[in-house]
Amino acid sequence: MSKPRAVYLQSGGPTAVLNASAQGAIETARKRGLSMYGAFDGLAGLLEDRLCDTDAVSDEAIAQLAFMPGGSFGVSRRMIGSFAEAGDDWRRLREVLARHDIHYLLVNGGNGSLGCAERLAEFERHMGYPLKVVGIPKTIDNDLVGTDNSPGYGSSAKFLASAMREVGLDMTSMGWGRVFIMETMGRHTGWLAAACAAAARNEREAPHLLLLPEVAFDAERFLAAVDDRLARFGQCAIAVAEGITDADGRFVAEAKKSEVYGHEQLGGAGHWIAQLLLRERGISAHVAQVDYLQRAGGHLGSSMDVRQAYIMGERAVEWLLAGKSGVMAGIKRIQNHPYCWDVEEVPLAVVGDQEKRLPPEYIGADGFSVTPAFLDYVRPLMEGERIPPFKDGLPDYRPIAWPKV
Repeated sequence: MSKPRAVYLQSGGPTAVLNASAQGAIETARKRGLSMYGAFDGLAGLLEDRLCDTDAVSDEAIAQLAFMPGGSFGVSRRMIGSFAEAGDDWRRLREVLARHDIHYLLVNGGNGSLGCAERLAEFERHMGYPLKVVGIPKTIDNDLVGTDNSPGYGSSAKFLASAMREVGLDMTSMGWGRVFIMETMGRHTGWLAAACAAAARNEREAPHLLLLPEVAFDAERFLAAVDDRLARFGQCAIAVAEGITDADGRFVAEAKKSEVYGHEQLGGAGHWIAQLLLRERGISAHVAQVDYLQRAGGHLGSSMDVRQAYIMGERAVEWLLAGKSGVMAGIKRIQNHPYCWDVEEVPLAVVGDQEKRLPPEYIGADGFSVTPAFLDYVRPLMEGERIPPFKDGLPDYRPIAWPKV
């Protein structure tokens, strides 16, 4: 008798620990007698019947996923609409699933991907084909509803805070009057920019100002704050989320686009801030747009992040085999000191296409800082170091040659 079969896919942007969830899912499937296929390039590959057989890969190779950033199977932002909207996609998916006798689906992604998973949890009702669907959380943005934190965020937070602390030392060595701007990802939420605050052990250390999408940007208040930090500390390090908005809710990088690049480009907030400082204060600021680096940096990942990512994949497989569907594995925080957490079932209907913003209790009264409650929240997520093997002085990442089905 053949083993039951699942397909696992990675969707949306990669993280430093996305592959740890794949490792957790694959290793658990092997222990539980479940055959596991992987979809190349997420839902796009599944619809195109581009699958690989993870069963044919050695245990040693699967173990390497714990150290590998990116998405080992490839990712895409291809989604499937509702049955009413995208009937052809649903019928095509049924063909692929039936051809390979697949009745279990694991979707490892963020809020958009899990919204798609929510729709596919209704697959049997619409298509008459049995399919269990479980979601595995993933996003560096940390904006998933229904989970205390999202696997991927802890490592990105660690990367950003580490970089900010090192930049602070560099700035101090260069003397007075320096302004540095680090632009993080975060189109609508400030979780990543806020994480930079963990770098500072006192008010003199970088970062000195945080610019968050949850707080409307006020140019006059900002300029006064820069003046204050330069007067008191001799320097000013700023962490800015790419999605900061003005009082009208417009992205500053788009609303003021003619002053920066001359065209619409979200991701120019740091340069726009630099232009503002130059124009209004004659200050020339250094700008670092961290971009992919904050999600690709696997050379110093958070071991807590890796562990949580692995367990999410592990639990998802266990739930599928227990007959569960339409749920996501969520992280439930029990306490901060010492940090304790557990895994709980979260309905995909709660998660899909929703967005969790930085709550008011985590934002400082001045609008340019975070509270001690936020630091208590973020620090445990950065704990421990996941150091990959090194060779010739560089991380020795070993991509896996997944055999095609």
